[in-house]
Amino acid sequence: MRSIVVIAFNTFRENLRDKILYNLLIFAGLLMGASILIGALTIDEQDKIIADMGLASINLIGVIIAIFVGIGLVSKEIERRTIYTILAKPISRSQFILGKYVGLAITLAVNLVIMFAVFVFTLWMTQVTITMVLVQAAALMMVEFLVVTATALFFSTFSTPTLSAALTLGLYLIGHLTSDLKALAEKSSSEVTKAVMTALYYLCPNLELLNVKGQAVSGVPLDWSYQFSATLYGLLYASLLLAGAATIFQRRDF
Repeated sequence: MRSIVVIAFNTFRENLRDKILYNLLIFAGLLMGASILIGALTIDEQDKIIADMGLASINLIGVIIAIFVGIGLVSKEIERRTIYTILAKPISRSQFILGKYVGLAITLAVNLVIMFAVFVFTLWMTQVTITMVLVQAAALMMVEFLVVTATALFFSTFSTPTLSAALTLGLYLIGHLTSDLKALAEKSSSEVTKAVMTALYYLCPNLELLNVKGQAVSGVPLDWSYQFSATLYGLLYASLLLAGAATIFQRRDF
């Protein structure tokens, strides 16, 4: 357990030294500022536009960090050859993977808290009503970030950074189109297409379950039972990906 904490802390510290994180936070702040200007041009939809663009900005920045920092968790250590020094210590490969994951998860959580605080301040300044469903939406975003990070880490254990990024981004996009895949499978006359679409529907994460931004923007209350079940689903999927990543990394030769 101590080894995981040490690796997680070092990963978190390395991520904080990466200037891209600060640039992304500034970019998120600019997007929220732009939402105020755009909202000012409208008459009746100002509140919704500001809330929608704010949540979308948080989600976009979080996913970018999860993908492009996540794929470098393992590849950077291999490129720098520091992986040999780390694994020479009494640290198992599973602990290494879990520690890296936890470190980036902490980084994402800190970034989410900062961006959400800026978002809430923006809503308060523009006198937009702040509801609990906004907090619930942000919490489910964090779960989505955990799934995307686990996906990026999984692919990075056996492929190149470029391919890992492409695969993770592809799975992320498919994860938000799972309902369309199911509909396509039902309407398709080809058995092969139907089988492929059905397989993708069940194998890929249903990230739309974690997307309640539209409901949050409209101010529609979100049932806590749904919050719990969606969170549990995301955490279980991330756990399976982490288990797969640890298994593959355990068998990899260096």
